[in-house]
Amino acid sequence: MSDDSLARCQWACNSQAEKHYHDTEWGVPLRDERGLFEFLILEGAQAGLSWSTILNKRENYRKAFDQFDAEKIARYSDRRIEKLLANPGIVRNRLKVNAAVTNARAWLDLREREGDVSRWLWQFVGGKPVQNCWEDHSQVPANTPQSDAMSKALKDAGFKFVGTTICYAFMQATGMVNDHTTDCFRWSELAS
Repeated sequence: MSDDSLARCQWACNSQAEKHYHDTEWGVPLRDERGLFEFLILEGAQAGLSWSTILNKRENYRKAFDQFDAEKIARYSDRRIEKLLANPGIVRNRLKVNAAVTNARAWLDLREREGDVSRWLWQFVGGKPVQNCWEDHSQVPANTPQSDAMSKALKDAGFKFVGTTICYAFMQATGMVNDHTTDCFRWSELAS
């Protein structure tokens, strides 16, 4: 069976990059703080755009944002922000770029208070992935009570671009929820 013959989630069939991301990363439980921070920033950058746009710019983001090192990003100066806003490899939206710096500072504050940001984020799903059983992509919600709670807590902690829809996309990407449809080969792999 070739890679292209696998049954996948409907959204993941438009490009090789989407297929690869879907097959190897999306929905895989992630507890690494740097990885979680990266997804939080990228999901915020996606607001109003397609995920494929961000996925195609992901390597540029990694270079531009010091491999998503929150300690480095938290120290970005106004000059560094202006340089980012001139970078065609990322989404050059001032609010989103400023939010990345604000979120890095909030991330460090959260780590200082909570000790383990990964554990703190995973608390919104009880510490383990929620196993959903959607038969069709149209059944997948844009937000849930868990993403509402995460969004509120992140906003209260000083984060920006963390609305409930962004938080739910973050939860999907980082495997806090298994939202692969039941006909997708990844659903059963991640459900076990």
